[in-house]
Amino acid sequence: MKFLSDNEEIILRAQHRLERDRRVADRIKAILLYNDGWTPPKIAKALLIDESTVRRHVEEYEENHKLKPENGGSQSKLDATQTDKLIAHLETTTYVKAHAICEYIQATCGVIYTVSGMTSWLKAHGFVHKKPKGAPAKADPLKQAVFIEAYERLMNTVGEDEPIEFGDAVHPTMATKITHGWIRKGKDKLIATVASRTRLNLLGSLNLQTMEVTIGEYETIDSKATQAHFKKLREKYAQVPYIHLILDRGPYNISHETQEAALKYGIKIHLLPPYSPNLNPIERLWKVMNEQVRNNKVFHKVKDFKTAIMNFFAVTWPQIAQSMVDRINDNFYTINPASSA
Repeated sequence: MKFLSDNEEIILRAQHRLERDRRVADRIKAILLYNDGWTPPKIAKALLIDESTVRRHVEEYEENHKLKPENGGSQSKLDATQTDKLIAHLETTTYVKAHAICEYIQATCGVIYTVSGMTSWLKAHGFVHKKPKGAPAKADPLKQAVFIEAYERLMNTVGEDEPIEFGDAVHPTMATKITHGWIRKGKDKLIATVASRTRLNLLGSLNLQTMEVTIGEYETIDSKATQAHFKKLREKYAQVPYIHLILDRGPYNISHETQEAALKYGIKIHLLPPYSPNLNPIERLWKVMNEQVRNNKVFHKVKDFKTAIMNFFAVTWPQIAQSMVDRINDNFYTINPASSA
């Protein structure tokens, strides 16, 4: 339902054509669009501003025909070129606090923003305050792409009786692993912590076709542990001609002793490119293990800790494995070199 008279609408449209202040122009557009029957969410999306800002513009105009914002308001005071440059800068440089961005803009553009104004600008331009993801600084996307192509070729040419497994070592510690969880708003939740250095040295491999895990605990992860794992795999696949095992380039995976053991047990080793945990699905299995067993859990006895870890692989994993195929699979992606800022 229109709330502007025909004359008011004509005047506002004429004022919009002449207006040089972008903040005032946005207010006029919000009012005209609302008058045309647009909803506040639709207007906010079109103008790249908050829905609450749209409602405030309309209310302030209805109450006292206000079009001029207060000094230091939350609307953008950067021109289009400055806006594009700031967006590009923020995509390569990570700021923890909004006031640091305000300082950067003042130093480079001579434009002053309040913290609240900058926060609104960031939200309006698609930025949110969240934790970035870590990525290896030396990741090589070309080498990763070569591996993915080789893996796909292997999948298309390997015999049906030749299993493919992804192997890796993991070292869960008894120390309490505090992580995010649902907690009542405005409340703190205390979880007892144990700073034990006790850890397990596990070496395992995962078959993506069956989602079965072969795993063992060792005093240390070295060539001897790798050879012991080869023996486990050969016992598991006693009748197959070859077992394909994809490993990282750890020293015990490329040692002379490991190569000899691979020949003995009929295992063909395929090496991942350096700094490429994204290409090893078993890395995601370790994450699921932590979610199920370690996150926010307290262990007071070594025996309880060890039992919980090993029960995950012996009991829990077989029960949930098939439900994890969307998380743990070979839908690989490449990692580009990460920003250092």
